[in-house]
Amino acid sequence: MHTVKKKMVLVFVAIVALMPTVVAQKKFQLKGEIGGANGEVIRLTYGQAAKGEMTSDSVTVAEGKFSFEGVIEGSTFGYITVGNRDSRSRNYFMMIMEPTSMKLVLNKEQLDQSILTGSKEHAKYAALELQKKPIIEEMKPLQDRYSEASTAYAEANKALKALEAKADSLKEESAAIREQFSPYQERMGRIDEEFIRQNPGSVVSAYLLRFKVSSMSLEEVEAYYNAFTKDVQNSSFGQDVWNEIQKMRSGSPGSKAFVFAKEDIHGEPLSLADFKGKYVLVDFWASWCVPCRKGNPHLIDLYNKYKADGFEIIGVSDDDRDEVAWKKAVEKDQIGIWKHVLRGLKRVGNTFDRSQDISEHYGVHTLPTKILIDPDGAIIGRYASGAGSDAELDAKLKEVFDK
Repeated sequence: MHTVKKKMVLVFVAIVALMPTVVAQKKFQLKGEIGGANGEVIRLTYGQAAKGEMTSDSVTVAEGKFSFEGVIEGSTFGYITVGNRDSRSRNYFMMIMEPTSMKLVLNKEQLDQSILTGSKEHAKYAALELQKKPIIEEMKPLQDRYSEASTAYAEANKALKALEAKADSLKEESAAIREQFSPYQERMGRIDEEFIRQNPGSVVSAYLLRFKVSSMSLEEVEAYYNAFTKDVQNSSFGQDVWNEIQKMRSGSPGSKAFVFAKEDIHGEPLSLADFKGKYVLVDFWASWCVPCRKGNPHLIDLYNKYKADGFEIIGVSDDDRDEVAWKKAVEKDQIGIWKHVLRGLKRVGNTFDRSQDISEHYGVHTLPTKILIDPDGAIIGRYASGAGSDAELDAKLKEVFDK
């Protein structure tokens, strides 16, 4: 599943360059205008956080004008905020910067309505977003309801234990509303896919593909990537797609499973190596993932059916920020009959430490995803949206155990 927040975080955090390439840094100049903001601070943030190369600069508006200068390695994303706002607020302006002279006319009250000229790739991106605007407007009432429910949940969750029941109800409501996003996201997704097919020479296509990787099979992603021009493949966005392809390969059938070692839900050491000689299903899920939770009864049936034949399940939860919710979900869904660990994603300042992130090593960015490992530690199945289904998992287990 994808959320708006998740997408935004990926834009600024998850651009990782795998293929070595030498790109000369070039200068950019950004001149701006803004009305009614004399003396206010304008902040520009841009670069590649995952490489430790995020740059943040600020200037003070004088007579309605401001300017920035710096160097970048070709097209890259950046964002502008005014005053004390940051990218977590709704009022920010996102753009594709290029090593050239650009002009920005800021709309102080609605920064996302600002206008950037001088960047060819941003013009393509802006045109693409314009195509999706009618759908977004149609979706707005649903988005507002979701935001209200999510905000109410966050506030209630900070309250006393007497409010926990209400918080749980609001959490379920926001999750149920989020599920209704699917048809809108599918419609916008088709627009994105058509743009990718028609524009293999645009870095916007690589940027869009990065966020669709998790819902595609390895073969589909490779086909799109191979159609890109060399310039797009060598761009930071293209390199990011290539990096995801490598991670998908490492977590796909035919590869050796990454051997992780964690503390389990009870604080006891757990290593995948301890399960050698058994078939292991690594289940990537989260307490907040509605499809994951709905699928747990079926997983319980599979576990009870095959556990005597050497079948094990290890749940890997995306709940590092909320262990209480994780443990509560395990108890409520009655899935404590198998092992559980957290994925291991750690926030460090404005970026993430993914070195111990199990999901990262297996190339998992959508939930639920299940990976089946044989007794020798080889991956023999991957089951996720666009790459498999519960029916295929059932068939594979039947093939393995009903010999």
